[in-house]
Amino acid sequence: MALVNRESALRKVLNCLKKAELGNGVEILSYKRNRGIVVLKKSLDMFLLKEKGYLDQQLECTSRELQRHLKSMMKREFPRSRKVRTYVIKNPSEAGIERKKL
Repeated sequence: MALVNRESALRKVLNCLKKAELGNGVEILSYKRNRGIVVLKKSLDMFLLKEKGYLDQQLECTSRELQRHLKSMMKREFPRSRKVRTYVIKNPSEAGIERKKL
């Protein structure tokens, strides 16, 4: 994917995660790619969220809690951003790889 408005990114990420296979997910990065959130699908109802930037934490949640946790993480990690970068992760080893920083 590419640059997406922060407001519409949440909806797009949730749609991608619905269609994702187990172990796959989505990575959301700031414009400069120095802060981000990784969401991986662990099972049909469980997701793993990894936050790196202002806070470095990992969190497991159900599909019901996912939207609430993701929204609060995005607000914390991207407070002034208008656009965020989204990448589809096909393999769990791709999560958190170093990408070119601006």
